[in-house]
Amino acid sequence: MTERTVVVSAPSNSETEAKAYPDCRFSIAPMLDWTDRHCRYFHRLISERTQLYTEMVTTGAIIHGKADYLAYNEEEHPLVLQLGGSNPADLATCAKLAQERGYDEINLNVGCPSDRVQNGRFGACLMGEADLVAQAVAAMREVVDIPVSVKTRIGIDDQDSYEFLTDFIGTVSEKGGCRDFTIHARKAWLSGLSPKENREIPPLDYPRVYQLKRDFPHLTMALNGGVKTMEEIIGHLEHMDGVMVGREAYQSPYLLAEIDQRLFGSDKPVKKRREIVEAMYPYIERELANGTYLNHISRHMLGLFQNMPGARQWRRHISENAHKPGSGIEVLEQALAKIPAHLDV
Repeated sequence: MTERTVVVSAPSNSETEAKAYPDCRFSIAPMLDWTDRHCRYFHRLISERTQLYTEMVTTGAIIHGKADYLAYNEEEHPLVLQLGGSNPADLATCAKLAQERGYDEINLNVGCPSDRVQNGRFGACLMGEADLVAQAVAAMREVVDIPVSVKTRIGIDDQDSYEFLTDFIGTVSEKGGCRDFTIHARKAWLSGLSPKENREIPPLDYPRVYQLKRDFPHLTMALNGGVKTMEEIIGHLEHMDGVMVGREAYQSPYLLAEIDQRLFGSDKPVKKRREIVEAMYPYIERELANGTYLNHISRHMLGLFQNMPGARQWRRHISENAHKPGSGIEVLEQALAKIPAHLDV
C-alpha cells in the first residue's frame, strides 16, 4: 500500500506535525439529489484533492435511460461513479462505460436502505447476499483497470454481529477481489425506518469500524457517518485509511477549505469564501448559456457562509431570487453584498 505524507494540524493551535498515513484520502459521500455535477464543480473549487462521488446511478438508468447519466465536468477529477444494481453483467457493462468516459473509480452501493432501492434488489439489502456482491465486484474488475470499491453499512436488521460484518468483508474481498471499502458506522434497518431515520437513529459504532481495519490491515478502509469537524476527521485518520463526510460537507461546504493543506500537505493558500463565489461566476455563466437555471447551481452554495454574520441574508436572497426567469450572477453578487465587507472571508 503506497504511503504519502499527510500534514495534520492538531485540534489545539499547537505546531503542525507531519505524519505518514497509508493511502490516505478524504471524500464527500454520494448523496441523491445533492451531489450532482454542479455541486461537485463547486466542491472542487474549494478543494483540489478531495475525492468526489456522483449520486448513486442505477444500472438500469445508464443502460436504458434516455439521458446521459454519466455526464460530468472534467474539473471534477478525482471522481468516483457510484453504481446501484445487483446484476453482475449489467454492473460490468456500466463499469466499462464509466471507464471509457474517464471515471477514476467505480463504487458499488451496498449501504442505501430506502424501500425504492430494496425493491430493485440493491443497496443495503445486498449485505445479506455477500456472494452476489462478490460476483458483482469480480465481474466489474474483469472489464476495467480502475479500482472497484464497495460502500456498506456495519449490519442490517438483526444481522448486526461483528462476525456477520467480517464474513461479508471477507467474502467480498477474497471472492470478489475488492480491496477498497467505505464503512458507514451504523447498521441499517430495512423496514420501519426512513432513509433519514437510518442516518440518525441506529447508533454510530466507530470502535467496530476501527476493529475491522485492524482485522483486515491489507484492505484500504474509509470511515463514514456522523463526521462533522476537521478535528474528528484527523482523529479518525489515526485508525483508518480515509474519511468520508456527507451532509456536513454539503450543508457547511467551507469545511473543505483546509482539506488540501491539513491532510495533503498543499502549500497553496486557503481560499476565502468570497473568492470561491467569484470563481463560480464563469461556470455559472457558461451553464446559463446552455439553458441551466441559476437555482439548479446556486442551491448547492447556500451553506457557504454558515455561522457567519450575513449568512441568513445570503441564503434568503438566493432562495428568493435564483428561481426567477432570467436570473444570473447578479443574484449572487447582490447576496454577497449582504456579507459584511470587513470580514476576511
